[in-house]
Amino acid sequence: MPMYLTRFSYRPETWARLMDNPEDRREAARSYIESVGGKLHGFWYAFGEYDGWNLWEAPDNVSMASVMLAIGAAGALSSYQTTVLLSVEETMDALGKAKSIRYRPPGS
Repeated sequence: MPMYLTRFSYRPETWARLMDNPEDRREAARSYIESVGGKLHGFWYAFGEYDGWNLWEAPDNVSMASVMLAIGAAGALSSYQTTVLLSVEETMDALGKAKSIRYRPPGS
């Protein structure tokens, strides 16, 4: 199954609610991804550009997109970005296939 890395930031109101009522959000995240047949591999908070990071596994892009659409529609996040991760083996396959593509740069 494909792996996905999500970076997210909470709205100030979300942080305020969590301060008033601290909650371990890993269980919520786990339930969302498991509802589409996936798995949560990790959940971290961070300092910097994003407030947190999730590592997920989902059956396909549509399943992962449905989870992120549901989370985004709830309005608790100020931003989020999900990246499809490639395994080393997938990257090796892509490198092999790239040889046969005859790319022509613009203007040449």
